[in-house]
Amino acid sequence: MAESPLRSVDEFAVTFLVDNCIEWMMKLPPGFSHEVKLHLTEHNPPVDDVTGAPFLDLENYCCGAHGFSALIETQVEGEAPHCTLFDTGPDSRAIARNVAAMHVNTHKIERIILSHWHSDHSGGMLAFLRIRTQSASQDASCSPCVVDLHPDRPIARGIFSQGNVIGRLPNDPTFDEIRELGGVLETHAEGHAVADGTVWVSGEIPRVTEFEGGLPGGVRWLEKDGKTEWIAEEHIMDERYAAIDVAGKGLVIFSACSHAGIVNVVKDAVAKFSRPIYMIIGGLHLAGTDLVPRIKPTVDFLANRLRPTPTYVLPMHCSGFAAKVALEHALGEGCVPAGVGHKFEVTGDREAEKFIFPPSIQ
Repeated sequence: MAESPLRSVDEFAVTFLVDNCIEWMMKLPPGFSHEVKLHLTEHNPPVDDVTGAPFLDLENYCCGAHGFSALIETQVEGEAPHCTLFDTGPDSRAIARNVAAMHVNTHKIERIILSHWHSDHSGGMLAFLRIRTQSASQDASCSPCVVDLHPDRPIARGIFSQGNVIGRLPNDPTFDEIRELGGVLETHAEGHAVADGTVWVSGEIPRVTEFEGGLPGGVRWLEKDGKTEWIAEEHIMDERYAAIDVAGKGLVIFSACSHAGIVNVVKDAVAKFSRPIYMIIGGLHLAGTDLVPRIKPTVDFLANRLRPTPTYVLPMHCSGFAAKVALEHALGEGCVPAGVGHKFEVTGDREAEKFIFPPSIQ
């Protein structure tokens, strides 16, 4: 068997810096922390002079936004840790506020991975690079930040409905804008390992299911041979997922929007690595009335056909309320109500590797 391009890690953590939901009050599994707890116990909150109690300093807590960004931390025992930012949210204000709220040391982030060219995932990139440059100026040993992109950047993308393009997304950052802010540009259409082999960035995701059909009404602006027009582009073929292998646990899958379909994502990861799925994190692209028919077969696959069943599924961003309810019904506490400001930490278990077997799809 060929050696895996992905190294297993002994320490894994993720902090959610941008998501649609803010959830402070739901019970979370072991290893998860609410933002409120982090602020009150680790971030030196202001203390009320009258009562002596710490303030819930809401001016400096995270805000929700329609997008996704996750700070991934990986470490192999005895080696230096790696910090990777997966997507940057939709705008300059959300990423700036939430990075500050979560006290992120931005100069330690080595790489930004953009899942795909949609501005709800790329819109905070330039603001983040500005923040990181300012932070890095205080550390002479800090290296420039690599920006890992699919090379096929669109001129514009939009949504077509009822005979018209009803709106176009804001511009994604250009390659020149990224370079001007100190980003070291890397473009990859193929799968590759980063963070010293502890994070896998996929290539093109094979579309093999019958029911996962991309983004309904997705269009792209095309300029070719002197002609300009909107063309149908529902499959968003530049989309990529990220994967981490936690020793003794299995794969953690980051699928920021799942335009390819989360079942297609999981099938590709299983075929690539022959490892069980420990966690599925991110947007499952099941929100909206057009996508309701996809919920049942998606939940059936994750809960009944994939063996072993994922330990945790974190439906975020574009997953939608109906999909969250269905997943909670099928998976119970395995469906985690994650949101912006949450953090999850887990330590791998090398001894447990003897009990890890390749997954199966029934």
